[in-house]
Amino acid sequence: MKKIVSMALVIACALSLFTGCSGSKKKAAVSADAAVGYTFGEEVTFHSDEPVTYPMFFSDASWYAMQDTWLTEGIFKDIENLTNVHLDITSYDSGDYNQKINLAINSGSAAYIIPKVYEEGQYVAGGGVVAVSDYTQYMPNFTAFVNKYNLQSDLDTIRQVDGKFYRLPGLHQAVAPNYTLMVRDDIFKAAGYDVRELEKTWTWESLLDVLIEVKKYMVSQGMIKASDYIWSDLWCGSESGKGNGGNLLKLMGTSYNVLSGWAIDGSNGGIKWDPKKKEFYSSSISDDFKKFISVANRYVKEGILDPETFTQADDVANNKFFNGQTVIKSTNLSQMQSDTDSLKKIVPDAEVYITVYPAGSTNKLSDGGRLENGVMLSKKALDELGEAGFIKMVRFVDWLFYSSEAYSLYKWGPEGKTWQWATVDGERVKKLLPGYKCGGLGIGGSDDDVDIRLKWGYAGGNFWYGHSTAELTDNFAADRKDLYARFSAYKVTPEVDPAAKPSEDEREQLNLWATPLIDTINTWTLNFILGNKDINKDWDAYVADCKNKNIEKVVSKVNEIYSKQAK
Repeated sequence: MKKIVSMALVIACALSLFTGCSGSKKKAAVSADAAVGYTFGEEVTFHSDEPVTYPMFFSDASWYAMQDTWLTEGIFKDIENLTNVHLDITSYDSGDYNQKINLAINSGSAAYIIPKVYEEGQYVAGGGVVAVSDYTQYMPNFTAFVNKYNLQSDLDTIRQVDGKFYRLPGLHQAVAPNYTLMVRDDIFKAAGYDVRELEKTWTWESLLDVLIEVKKYMVSQGMIKASDYIWSDLWCGSESGKGNGGNLLKLMGTSYNVLSGWAIDGSNGGIKWDPKKKEFYSSSISDDFKKFISVANRYVKEGILDPETFTQADDVANNKFFNGQTVIKSTNLSQMQSDTDSLKKIVPDAEVYITVYPAGSTNKLSDGGRLENGVMLSKKALDELGEAGFIKMVRFVDWLFYSSEAYSLYKWGPEGKTWQWATVDGERVKKLLPGYKCGGLGIGGSDDDVDIRLKWGYAGGNFWYGHSTAELTDNFAADRKDLYARFSAYKVTPEVDPAAKPSEDEREQLNLWATPLIDTINTWTLNFILGNKDINKDWDAYVADCKNKNIEKVVSKVNEIYSKQAK
């Protein structure tokens, strides 16, 4: 654990409100809460009359690790100057974050505010986190967004058996794809392939056929040896892949209607909803799964996908691409520009194209819902602050995670410090000031320019999830807007599956079954893909192993739970 000791509290005597994306400010709410010393409201800056401290956990990404300047002159200082709220940060490496917060919550030593949570079910039974749905009445920004974009049914998917939800999720106006693939477009072109045309209809199988030919071209030109791999990916290995294939197997699995990689976490063993049969089943022993691993295995067997993808550190995978050893890799919206810049530093003439990832047996987006990772509030906060103090903190959290003002602040930094308004092609847009760049925003610059994410923590992954499409895309250059348009044209948004909501006892039983089951599925998945197990000869043994690990009991229990709540 890294305990970050921050600066002394600052009492702001005169505060100037930033202009948020939604336009003019509404009058601050003056109610009984004002009598105890703070102001709040929809698109009104939360401000405490007296300085207050809230402990908060922080998921620290190694590729843009937290610096002291974030606390002394960056994002956390800005928040404090505006609100008179000091965030006492306890930072954990992102690779250990879930494990660390789990231990803290279970031991009763959790921070008050716990962001970057993807799955909260495991924390509900222990009573360590608060049912935040009991407090959304005190959250004008959250409530207004839910009502404006009709997100009530989306929130229903994260309600527990008691009808409450325990995570304040990031809220999207619309489905927002994030992770995809980038390719060395100059090499694809030289090999005779137009990726922009191919991506309109390509599948994982047709992409493989193209990559086989691209590799032949590279070998013929002396660029690589026949024994070399031309795809060696990140977010799949021991560092961030969680031992299950991470992002790549999530993208590929979704294309075959399968939960794999990152998507299998919290799924009770690849459990999916069958809309035709109106029941749950395990995608992990389905015919779709067999097809999925067969295609993935071909990438390895054909000498295209590096087996080290599933064990190597992320920077190793990146360096192989930047050094020209590979021609394709995963990327996401926050990394696209820094990935491009890093490549061009080493290969100045390289051309990059961000693609829409292929289809499989389905053409659905891997990110199907409008809810994101979100924030939990600990029971410890309620116990130590009392009801009134806790509601005050809820008001602050509402401003921090759901107001347009705060969104602009932690995404772009303060107006006038890092950015200003400009008119481009008749449109009023945010532009970084001269001398600044930001990998997290996809805005490049020279080596001498200051990266506002690295120095001050703006555009970091703990905060800016969700919001309106206009806000989400306000940093997009023309190529990023083009990517979104292509996603919209070539991909289908899946319907949100219903959720079975177990009781505490039912959840405990499912966890007892699902934990070893998921480990078994992940182990077999990688063995199949790497060729350590034969998909045809060993398939029955795999299914039998899953059954021995209670996969049928899990499916039966989930359907039983759903049937009860449907009544």
